[in-house]
Amino acid sequence: MRDDFPIFKNNPRLVYLDSAATIQRPQAVIDCISDFYERFNANVHRGIYDLSEHATQLYEGARKRIAAYIGAESVIFTRNTTESINLVAHLFEEQLGAQDEILLTEMEHHSNIVPWYLLAKKTGAVLQVVNIDDNGDLDLDDFAKKLTPRTKIFCVTHISNVLGTVNPLKELIEKAHRNGTLVCVDGAQSLAHEKVDVRELDCDYFASSAHKAYGPTGIGILYAKKELLKNARPYQGGGSMIHRVSFEKISFAEPPMRYEAGTPNISGAIGMGAAIDYIQKIGLTTLLQHDKTLLAYAQKRFKEIPAIAIIGNPKKRSGILSFRLGKLHPHDVATALNTETIAIRAGNHCAQPLMKRLNEPGTTRISFGIYNTFDDIDRLVAALEKTLKILS
Repeated sequence: MRDDFPIFKNNPRLVYLDSAATIQRPQAVIDCISDFYERFNANVHRGIYDLSEHATQLYEGARKRIAAYIGAESVIFTRNTTESINLVAHLFEEQLGAQDEILLTEMEHHSNIVPWYLLAKKTGAVLQVVNIDDNGDLDLDDFAKKLTPRTKIFCVTHISNVLGTVNPLKELIEKAHRNGTLVCVDGAQSLAHEKVDVRELDCDYFASSAHKAYGPTGIGILYAKKELLKNARPYQGGGSMIHRVSFEKISFAEPPMRYEAGTPNISGAIGMGAAIDYIQKIGLTTLLQHDKTLLAYAQKRFKEIPAIAIIGNPKKRSGILSFRLGKLHPHDVATALNTETIAIRAGNHCAQPLMKRLNEPGTTRISFGIYNTFDDIDRLVAALEKTLKILS
Protein backbone atom coordinates (compact mmCIF):
# COMPACT_ATOMS: atom_id res chain seq x y z
CA MET A 1 0.00 0.00 0.00
CA ARG A 2 2.91 2.35 0.70
CA ASP A 3 3.63 2.51 -3.05
CA ASP A 4 0.19 4.06 -3.57
CA PHE A 5 1.37 7.24 -1.81
CA PRO A 6 3.71 9.54 -3.77
CA ILE A 7 4.78 11.41 -0.61
CA PHE A 8 7.00 8.43 0.26
CA LYS A 9 8.57 8.28 -3.19
CA ASN A 10 9.49 11.93 -2.81
CA ASN A 11 10.55 11.51 0.83
CA PRO A 12 11.96 7.96 1.00
CA ARG A 13 13.20 8.22 4.61
CA LEU A 14 9.96 9.67 5.96
CA VAL A 15 8.22 7.89 8.82
CA TYR A 16 4.82 9.54 8.97
CA LEU A 17 2.94 8.85 12.20
CA ASP A 18 0.58 11.84 12.29
CA SER A 19 -2.41 10.57 10.33
CA ALA A 20 -4.88 11.66 13.02
CA ALA A 21 -3.94 15.27 12.20
CA THR A 22 -4.08 14.75 8.45
CA ILE A 23 -3.57 11.60 6.47
CA GLN A 24 -1.49 11.17 3.30
CA ARG A 25 -3.24 10.95 -0.07
CA PRO A 26 -2.97 8.05 -2.51
CA GLN A 27 -2.10 8.69 -6.14
CA ALA A 28 -5.65 7.72 -7.13
CA VAL A 29 -7.08 10.69 -5.21
CA ILE A 30 -4.46 13.11 -6.49
CA ASP A 31 -5.04 11.91 -10.07
CA CYS A 32 -8.80 12.27 -9.71
CA ILE A 33 -8.47 15.91 -8.64
CA SER A 34 -5.95 16.67 -11.40
CA ASP A 35 -8.17 14.97 -13.97
CA PHE A 36 -11.10 17.18 -13.00
CA TYR A 37 -9.10 20.37 -13.47
CA GLU A 38 -7.43 19.16 -16.66
CA ARG A 39 -10.51 17.75 -18.40
CA PHE A 40 -13.79 18.80 -16.77
CA ASN A 41 -13.30 22.05 -14.87
CA ALA A 42 -16.54 24.06 -14.82
CA ASN A 43 -18.98 25.33 -12.23
CA VAL A 44 -21.75 22.97 -11.20
CA HIS A 45 -25.56 22.97 -11.29
CA ARG A 46 -26.26 26.03 -13.43
CA GLY A 47 -24.35 25.61 -16.68
CA ILE A 48 -26.38 24.61 -19.75
CA TYR A 49 -23.41 23.08 -21.53
CA ASP A 50 -21.70 19.68 -21.55
CA LEU A 51 -18.66 20.58 -19.43
CA SER A 52 -20.76 21.98 -16.61
CA GLU A 53 -23.20 19.09 -16.75
CA HIS A 54 -20.33 16.60 -16.53
CA ALA A 55 -18.78 18.49 -13.60
CA THR A 56 -22.19 18.38 -11.89
CA GLN A 57 -22.42 14.63 -12.46
CA LEU A 58 -18.98 14.13 -10.89
CA TYR A 59 -19.83 16.37 -7.92
CA GLU A 60 -23.25 14.87 -7.21
CA GLY A 61 -21.95 11.37 -7.92
CA ALA A 62 -19.35 11.88 -5.20
CA ARG A 63 -22.08 13.04 -2.81
CA LYS A 64 -24.08 9.87 -3.47
CA ARG A 65 -21.09 7.55 -2.94
CA ILE A 66 -20.02 9.30 0.25
CA ALA A 67 -23.57 9.24 1.62
CA ALA A 68 -23.96 5.55 0.77
CA TYR A 69 -20.67 4.77 2.53
CA ILE A 70 -22.10 6.00 5.85
CA GLY A 71 -25.57 4.58 5.23
CA ALA A 72 -27.21 7.92 4.46
CA GLU A 73 -29.47 9.12 1.67
CA SER A 74 -27.56 12.37 1.32
CA VAL A 75 -24.98 14.60 3.00
CA ILE A 76 -24.28 18.33 3.13
CA PHE A 77 -20.83 19.35 1.90
CA THR A 78 -18.93 21.64 4.27
CA ARG A 79 -15.29 22.69 4.64
CA ASN A 80 -14.50 20.21 7.42
CA THR A 81 -15.80 18.59 10.60
CA THR A 82 -15.47 21.90 12.42
CA GLU A 83 -17.79 23.71 10.04
CA SER A 84 -20.24 20.82 10.15
CA ILE A 85 -20.49 21.06 13.94
CA ASN A 86 -20.82 24.84 13.74
CA LEU A 87 -23.70 24.33 11.31
CA VAL A 88 -25.47 22.07 13.81
CA ALA A 89 -24.92 24.62 16.59
CA HIS A 90 -26.43 27.27 14.28
CA LEU A 91 -29.52 25.11 13.75
CA PHE A 92 -29.97 24.92 17.53
CA GLU A 93 -29.75 28.64 18.18
CA GLU A 94 -33.51 29.17 18.06
CA GLN A 95 -34.25 25.96 19.96
CA LEU A 96 -32.33 26.68 23.16
CA GLY A 97 -33.22 28.91 26.06
CA ALA A 98 -31.94 29.71 29.51
CA GLN A 99 -31.33 26.61 31.63
CA ASP A 100 -31.56 24.22 28.66
CA GLU A 101 -28.53 21.95 28.70
CA ILE A 102 -25.90 20.92 26.15
CA LEU A 103 -24.06 17.75 27.15
CA LEU A 104 -20.41 17.26 26.10
CA THR A 105 -17.62 14.96 27.30
CA GLU A 106 -14.17 15.55 28.76
CA MET A 107 -12.50 13.98 25.74
CA GLU A 108 -13.88 16.35 23.10
CA HIS A 109 -11.75 18.19 20.55
CA HIS A 110 -12.04 21.97 20.72
CA SER A 111 -14.16 21.80 17.55
CA ASN A 112 -16.84 20.03 19.57
CA ILE A 113 -16.52 22.39 22.53
CA VAL A 114 -16.10 25.95 21.25
CA PRO A 115 -19.23 26.11 19.01
CA TRP A 116 -21.36 24.88 21.92
CA TYR A 117 -19.69 27.25 24.38
CA LEU A 118 -20.46 30.18 22.07
CA LEU A 119 -24.04 28.98 21.65
CA ALA A 120 -24.49 28.62 25.41
CA LYS A 121 -23.22 32.15 25.95
CA LYS A 122 -25.64 33.45 23.32
CA THR A 123 -28.75 31.56 24.44
CA GLY A 124 -28.23 31.20 28.18
CA ALA A 125 -28.03 27.41 27.88
CA VAL A 126 -25.81 25.47 30.28
CA LEU A 127 -22.89 23.24 29.33
CA GLN A 128 -22.66 19.92 31.17
CA VAL A 129 -19.68 17.60 30.80
CA VAL A 130 -19.51 13.80 31.11
CA ASN A 131 -16.41 12.65 32.98
CA ILE A 132 -13.97 10.00 31.78
CA ASP A 133 -12.42 7.34 33.99
CA ASP A 134 -8.70 6.79 34.54
CA ASN A 135 -8.53 4.39 31.58
CA GLY A 136 -9.83 7.01 29.18
CA ASP A 137 -13.33 5.57 28.79
CA LEU A 138 -16.51 7.56 29.32
CA ASP A 139 -17.97 7.20 32.80
CA LEU A 140 -21.36 5.78 31.83
CA ASP A 141 -22.78 6.30 35.33
CA ASP A 142 -21.87 9.97 35.09
CA PHE A 143 -23.45 10.09 31.64
CA ALA A 144 -26.71 8.69 33.03
CA LYS A 145 -26.58 11.19 35.91
CA LYS A 146 -26.04 14.22 33.68
CA LEU A 147 -28.60 13.24 31.06
CA THR A 148 -31.60 15.16 32.37
CA PRO A 149 -34.96 16.38 31.02
CA ARG A 150 -33.19 19.67 30.27
CA THR A 151 -30.59 18.04 27.99
CA LYS A 152 -31.46 19.11 24.45
CA ILE A 153 -28.41 17.77 22.63
CA PHE A 154 -25.54 15.40 23.43
CA CYS A 155 -22.34 16.04 21.48
CA VAL A 156 -19.78 13.23 21.50
CA THR A 157 -16.71 12.16 19.58
CA HIS A 158 -16.72 8.75 17.94
CA ILE A 159 -12.96 8.31 18.40
CA SER A 160 -10.83 10.41 20.75
CA ASN A 161 -8.07 12.12 18.80
CA VAL A 162 -5.83 11.90 21.91
CA LEU A 163 -6.52 8.54 23.51
CA GLY A 164 -7.87 6.60 20.54
CA THR A 165 -10.89 5.66 22.67
CA VAL A 166 -13.74 4.32 20.53
CA ASN A 167 -16.93 5.33 22.27
CA PRO A 168 -19.95 2.97 22.44
CA LEU A 169 -22.08 5.20 20.25
CA LYS A 170 -25.07 2.93 19.80
CA GLU A 171 -25.54 2.53 23.55
CA LEU A 172 -25.06 6.25 24.18
CA ILE A 173 -27.47 7.25 21.42
CA GLU A 174 -30.17 4.83 22.59
CA LYS A 175 -30.00 6.24 26.12
CA ALA A 176 -30.04 9.82 24.87
CA HIS A 177 -33.06 9.18 22.64
CA ARG A 178 -34.99 7.57 25.49
CA ASN A 179 -34.43 10.87 27.29
CA GLY A 180 -35.70 12.86 24.30
CA THR A 181 -32.18 14.18 23.59
CA LEU A 182 -30.72 14.62 20.11
CA VAL A 183 -27.17 13.41 19.39
CA CYS A 184 -24.41 15.02 17.32
CA VAL A 185 -21.42 12.77 16.58
CA ASP A 186 -17.97 14.17 15.86
CA GLY A 187 -16.75 11.60 13.35
CA ALA A 188 -13.52 13.36 12.36
CA GLN A 189 -11.45 10.24 13.04
CA SER A 190 -14.04 7.69 11.94
CA LEU A 191 -14.29 7.19 8.19
CA ALA A 192 -11.07 5.21 7.68
CA HIS A 193 -10.88 3.67 11.16
CA GLU A 194 -14.35 2.46 12.19
CA LYS A 195 -17.53 1.29 10.53
CA VAL A 196 -20.06 4.11 10.27
CA ASP A 197 -23.72 3.43 9.54
CA VAL A 198 -25.83 6.39 10.57
CA ARG A 199 -29.06 4.44 10.18
CA GLU A 200 -27.85 1.66 12.46
CA LEU A 201 -26.45 4.13 14.98
CA ASP A 202 -29.61 6.25 14.69
CA CYS A 203 -27.57 9.42 15.34
CA ASP A 204 -29.27 12.70 14.53
CA TYR A 205 -26.18 14.42 13.16
CA PHE A 206 -22.83 13.05 12.01
CA ALA A 207 -19.92 15.33 11.08
CA SER A 208 -16.67 14.31 9.40
CA SER A 209 -13.80 15.40 7.15
CA ALA A 210 -12.07 14.04 4.06
CA HIS A 211 -8.51 14.88 5.04
CA LYS A 212 -8.36 12.24 7.77
CA ALA A 213 -9.74 9.60 5.39
CA TYR A 214 -7.28 9.69 2.44
CA GLY A 215 -9.05 12.68 0.88
CA PRO A 216 -8.20 16.34 0.29
CA THR A 217 -8.29 19.18 2.79
CA GLY A 218 -11.04 21.77 2.69
CA ILE A 219 -13.97 19.39 2.34
CA GLY A 220 -16.19 17.76 4.95
CA ILE A 221 -19.68 16.41 5.36
CA LEU A 222 -22.65 16.73 7.64
CA TYR A 223 -25.36 14.08 7.83
CA ALA A 224 -28.61 15.12 9.46
CA LYS A 225 -31.93 13.35 9.67
CA LYS A 226 -34.35 14.69 7.08
CA GLU A 227 -36.96 15.83 9.55
CA LEU A 228 -34.40 17.96 11.39
CA LEU A 229 -33.58 19.94 8.24
CA LYS A 230 -37.03 20.24 6.69
CA ASN A 231 -37.92 23.60 8.21
CA ALA A 232 -34.51 24.59 9.57
CA ARG A 233 -33.16 28.01 8.70
CA PRO A 234 -30.20 28.50 6.33
CA TYR A 235 -26.65 28.69 7.61
CA GLN A 236 -25.30 31.18 5.03
CA GLY A 237 -26.90 33.17 2.25
CA GLY A 238 -25.93 33.38 -1.42
CA GLY A 239 -26.23 31.56 -4.69
CA SER A 240 -27.26 27.89 -4.95
CA MET A 241 -29.12 27.81 -1.64
CA ILE A 242 -32.15 29.72 -2.90
CA HIS A 243 -35.31 28.87 -4.83
CA ARG A 244 -36.63 32.34 -5.68
CA VAL A 245 -35.25 35.77 -4.80
CA SER A 246 -36.84 39.20 -4.80
CA PHE A 247 -36.28 42.25 -2.60
CA GLU A 248 -39.57 41.51 -0.94
CA LYS A 249 -39.32 37.76 -0.35
CA ILE A 250 -36.80 34.93 -0.63
CA SER A 251 -37.62 31.22 -0.66
CA PHE A 252 -34.89 28.67 -0.04
CA ALA A 253 -33.84 25.47 -1.74
CA GLU A 254 -34.46 22.10 -0.18
CA PRO A 255 -31.62 20.46 1.79
CA PRO A 256 -28.79 19.77 1.16
CA MET A 257 -28.55 22.73 -1.24
CA ARG A 258 -30.02 25.07 1.38
CA TYR A 259 -26.77 24.71 3.33
CA GLU A 260 -24.32 25.03 0.44
CA ALA A 261 -24.24 28.74 -0.40
CA GLY A 262 -21.98 29.86 -3.26
CA THR A 263 -19.61 27.95 -5.50
CA PRO A 264 -18.67 24.76 -3.61
CA ASN A 265 -15.33 23.01 -3.30
CA ILE A 266 -16.01 20.93 -6.41
CA SER A 267 -12.61 19.30 -6.73
CA GLY A 268 -12.58 18.60 -2.99
CA ALA A 269 -15.91 16.79 -3.13
CA ILE A 270 -14.78 14.77 -6.14
CA GLY A 271 -11.52 13.99 -4.35
CA MET A 272 -13.40 12.88 -1.25
CA GLY A 273 -15.48 10.56 -3.41
CA ALA A 274 -12.25 9.08 -4.81
CA ALA A 275 -10.91 8.62 -1.28
CA ILE A 276 -14.03 6.69 -0.28
CA ASP A 277 -13.56 4.56 -3.41
CA TYR A 278 -9.97 3.89 -2.30
CA ILE A 279 -11.07 2.87 1.20
CA GLN A 280 -13.68 0.52 -0.23
CA LYS A 281 -11.16 -0.96 -2.66
CA ILE A 282 -8.84 -1.85 0.24
CA GLY A 283 -11.75 -2.87 2.44
CA LEU A 284 -12.59 -1.45 5.85
CA THR A 285 -11.90 -4.83 7.46
CA THR A 286 -8.34 -4.68 6.15
CA LEU A 287 -7.90 -1.12 7.42
CA LEU A 288 -9.19 -2.01 10.87
CA GLN A 289 -6.99 -5.09 11.10
CA HIS A 290 -3.98 -3.03 10.03
CA ASP A 291 -4.69 -0.51 12.82
CA LYS A 292 -5.08 -3.32 15.35
CA THR A 293 -1.86 -5.07 14.30
CA LEU A 294 0.27 -1.92 14.34
CA LEU A 295 -1.22 -0.81 17.65
CA ALA A 296 -0.38 -4.14 19.29
CA TYR A 297 3.15 -4.05 17.88
CA ALA A 298 3.74 -0.47 19.04
CA GLN A 299 2.52 -1.26 22.54
CA LYS A 300 4.78 -4.32 22.65
CA ARG A 301 7.84 -2.34 21.53
CA PHE A 302 7.07 0.53 23.92
CA LYS A 303 7.25 -1.88 26.85
CA GLU A 304 10.95 -2.31 26.06
CA ILE A 305 11.55 1.30 27.15
CA PRO A 306 10.64 1.71 30.85
CA ALA A 307 10.60 5.51 30.46
CA ILE A 308 7.60 5.35 28.11
CA ALA A 309 4.22 5.74 29.79
CA ILE A 310 1.25 5.11 27.51
CA ILE A 311 -1.64 7.47 28.27
CA GLY A 312 -4.94 5.71 28.82
CA ASN A 313 -6.04 2.12 28.50
CA PRO A 314 -9.54 2.26 26.97
CA LYS A 315 -11.64 -0.85 26.38
CA LYS A 316 -11.48 -0.26 22.64
CA ARG A 317 -8.74 1.82 21.02
CA SER A 318 -8.37 2.94 17.43
CA GLY A 319 -5.00 3.47 15.71
CA ILE A 320 -3.98 6.36 17.99
CA LEU A 321 -1.48 6.14 20.85
CA SER A 322 -0.46 8.97 23.16
CA PHE A 323 2.50 8.60 25.49
CA ARG A 324 4.98 10.35 27.77
CA LEU A 325 8.75 9.83 27.46
CA GLY A 326 10.21 10.16 30.93
CA LYS A 327 10.18 13.78 32.06
CA LEU A 328 10.87 15.15 28.59
CA HIS A 329 8.49 17.75 27.20
CA PRO A 330 6.50 16.42 24.20
CA HIS A 331 7.73 19.29 22.01
CA ASP A 332 11.36 18.36 22.73
CA VAL A 333 10.63 14.75 21.82
CA ALA A 334 8.94 15.75 18.57
CA THR A 335 11.84 18.06 17.66
CA ALA A 336 14.37 15.30 18.28
CA LEU A 337 12.37 12.81 16.21
CA ASN A 338 12.16 15.30 13.36
CA THR A 339 15.95 15.11 13.02
CA GLU A 340 15.42 11.40 12.28
CA THR A 341 12.77 12.24 9.63
CA ILE A 342 10.01 10.92 11.90
CA ALA A 343 6.81 12.97 11.95
CA ILE A 344 4.68 12.71 15.09
CA ARG A 345 2.34 15.11 16.90
CA ALA A 346 3.10 16.78 20.24
CA GLY A 347 1.06 19.15 22.38
CA ASN A 348 -2.49 19.33 23.66
CA HIS A 349 -4.02 18.15 20.35
CA CYS A 350 -6.80 20.77 20.56
CA ALA A 351 -8.08 19.06 23.70
CA GLN A 352 -7.02 21.29 26.60
CA PRO A 353 -9.82 20.18 28.97
CA LEU A 354 -8.75 16.56 28.44
CA MET A 355 -5.12 17.46 29.19
CA LYS A 356 -6.27 19.07 32.43
CA ARG A 357 -8.16 15.88 33.34
CA LEU A 358 -5.06 13.78 32.53
CA ASN A 359 -2.83 16.21 34.43
CA GLU A 360 -0.53 16.40 31.43
CA PRO A 361 1.01 19.52 29.82
CA GLY A 362 0.57 17.69 26.55
CA THR A 363 1.33 14.30 25.07
CA THR A 364 3.40 12.80 22.30
CA ARG A 365 1.05 11.06 19.86
CA ILE A 366 1.44 8.58 17.06
CA SER A 367 -1.38 7.63 14.69
CA PHE A 368 -1.49 5.21 11.80
CA GLY A 369 -2.42 5.04 8.14
CA ILE A 370 -2.51 2.06 5.78
CA TYR A 371 1.02 2.97 4.64
CA ASN A 372 2.64 2.44 8.05
CA THR A 373 4.75 -0.64 8.74
CA PHE A 374 6.52 -2.47 11.55
CA ASP A 375 9.73 -0.88 10.28
CA ASP A 376 8.24 2.57 10.99
CA ILE A 377 7.64 1.58 14.60
CA ASP A 378 11.10 0.04 14.92
CA ARG A 379 12.66 3.29 13.68
CA LEU A 380 10.49 5.25 16.10
CA VAL A 381 11.55 3.12 19.07
CA ALA A 382 15.24 3.40 18.14
CA ALA A 383 14.87 7.18 17.83
CA LEU A 384 13.09 7.40 21.20
CA GLU A 385 15.92 5.47 22.86
CA LYS A 386 18.44 7.84 21.26
CA THR A 387 16.41 10.85 22.39
CA LEU A 388 16.40 9.61 25.97
CA LYS A 389 20.18 9.26 25.98
CA ILE A 390 20.73 12.73 24.54
CA LEU A 391 18.12 14.75 26.42
CA SER A 392 17.81 13.01 29.79
